[in-house]
Amino acid sequence: MRELVLGLSLALRERVLPLLGSHAERAHGAKGEGGDITFSIDAAAEETLEAHLAEHAPDVAFYSEDRGLVAPSGASTVLVVDPIDGTRPALAGLESCCVSVAAAPLASPSKGSEGPTMGEVTIGCVVEIPSGVVFLAERSHGLVEGPPVRLSPTESLDHMFWTYGFRGRPARATTEVLAELIDGSSVGGATFELGSAAFDMTRLLTGQLDAYVEPGPRIIAEVPGMREQFEIVGGGAVLNNSPYDLAAAALCLEEAGAIVTDCGGEPLSGRPLLGSGADFQMSIVAAANPRLHSAILEAVDDGIGRLTAAEGVSEAAVRGR
Repeated sequence: MRELVLGLSLALRERVLPLLGSHAERAHGAKGEGGDITFSIDAAAEETLEAHLAEHAPDVAFYSEDRGLVAPSGASTVLVVDPIDGTRPALAGLESCCVSVAAAPLASPSKGSEGPTMGEVTIGCVVEIPSGVVFLAERSHGLVEGPPVRLSPTESLDHMFWTYGFRGRPARATTEVLAELIDGSSVGGATFELGSAAFDMTRLLTGQLDAYVEPGPRIIAEVPGMREQFEIVGGGAVLNNSPYDLAAAALCLEEAGAIVTDCGGEPLSGRPLLGSGADFQMSIVAAANPRLHSAILEAVDDGIGRLTAAEGVSEAAVRGR
C-alpha cells in the first residue's frame, strides 16, 4: 500500500507539473463534490487518478475532491485524494501546491458500516508539485520518507511564523478571530496566506513555519449567522477544510511529533474521513510544539468571543432600526 500511495502521488505530480502557470487551465468546469469550483487542471488530474488506479489497483476505492467516493465491489481500502491541493497557486505557477493521498480501511474496524475516521489513516503522502519533494508517513512508523524534520522551538506568539487561509471564508469575520495572532506576529514574526493546507502543514516539518490555523468550522458552529456569511462568499457552499485537505498532512505531522487538533483543542482522530460538505469540515490548529499550540488556542478562544460579541451588537442594531 505504501508503494501504491507513493506511485499514485508521483503520477499525479507528473501529470500536473507541465500545466503549472497555464492560463488555459483556469477554465471553469462543474462544481466538485464539496461545492468548490473545478478548473480544467483539476479535471486533468482527476482523469489521471482514475486511470492510474484502474491500471494498478482496480480493487481499491478512492474518494476525491471532485468525484466523491468511487468504490469497486468488494473494496477493503480507500485512498482519500486531493490531486491538487492548492489549485489556485498551481494555476498561478507558484510553489505552494501539492498532491495529497491518504490510505485507510474502507470499513472502519471501530465503527463498522459508518466508514473510517481520520484516526484510522494508515499512510499519508504529500508531494510538492513544483519541486517533487516527498513527505511520506506510516502510522506508528514515523515519517518514512522526506527531508529532515526540523520542528521549530518557537513558543511565543510575537515570534511566530505562521499561515492561515481566506479562500472561501468571510474576510472580516475570519480576521476578527485571528486578529490577536495577526497583529501580535506581524512585526516580530510573520504571517502568510499560501493557498494550500498540505503545503502549509508540511512547512512545519521543514521548520519554515511554526503553525497553521484555520478556524472556519468553529466560527460557523459557535457564532450565530456565520454560516450564511460563509455561503455568500462560497457561492452557496461552505468552503472550509475537508478531510481530503488534511488527512495525509495531519498524519505526517503527528508522526513527526507536531501537535494537531481542531480549533477547540480536540483531536481530529474521531472525525469522519469520507465527506466534503459542511458537516465533514474541520477547523485546525497545527503547531510545532505544545506551548505554542496552547497559546494559539487561547488566542482563538478570545477571537471567537470578540466576534460573537460584535455580531450580537450588529444584530441588536438591526432590530433597533
